[in-house]
Amino acid sequence: MSRIQATFAALKSHHKKALIPYITAGDPHPKHTVALMHALVESGSDVIELGVPFSDPMADGPVIQRATERALVHHVGLRDVLEMVKEFRQQDDKTPVVLMGYANPIEAMGQQQFVERASEVGVDGVLIVDYPPEESETFVGILQAHHLDPIFLLSPTSDAARISMITKQASGFVYYVSLKGVTGSQNLNIVEVGERVAAIRRQSDLPIGVGFGVRDAATAKAVAAVADAIVVGSRMIQEIESSDEANLLSNVRQLTSELRKAID
Repeated sequence: MSRIQATFAALKSHHKKALIPYITAGDPHPKHTVALMHALVESGSDVIELGVPFSDPMADGPVIQRATERALVHHVGLRDVLEMVKEFRQQDDKTPVVLMGYANPIEAMGQQQFVERASEVGVDGVLIVDYPPEESETFVGILQAHHLDPIFLLSPTSDAARISMITKQASGFVYYVSLKGVTGSQNLNIVEVGERVAAIRRQSDLPIGVGFGVRDAATAKAVAAVADAIVVGSRMIQEIESSDEANLLSNVRQLTSELRKAID
């Protein structure tokens, strides 16, 4: 059983939902990333989604684009991100870490080399936005051979056939994109989210995380009523962006604690 699977099983046994914050590795500075990861765990996060900086983050809105730009100023690349996970694992061997990113850095390194290194440093799952499931059989096979969970996105436009295709390849959890558009979009329709999550459940028993529209404690609480996990990205990045070095960790802890309290 992977760390991700064990985490969801433990949460389910206590009738709790997973809080999955997203941060971009290297934002606001590479020296802060590991400390931010620990702060997230200490204040109630269950899984960490760690973004790999890339120059053309097509699925991300302006908030996360700016985070990526700040990281790239410091030349943070995929190898650096893997080293950050390795450092995090020196103190935390329990919290799952999911890398979220795009195909180009992995293709540059090589799929096999990337997965081997990710497994060595303690990565648990990988979500690559532009690896479509129709073309991911080889990559999924490499991940599974190294006991990493392949995580895929489902959207409001995913039909039954696509849900079936994706959930057969995925493990750990599936990530339902609650809105049409990029990260940080507005106007989340909780009723519609509940209906779509129910449709996914009819085809899979994998835990379902919901993101792309969770902006505050109230939204997180509403989504937690219908999903197994709440993914918070843009709002977390906004907190990082508006903080200075002196209050960065305390502000992130406070936001995370508020979200934890809301979904509980």
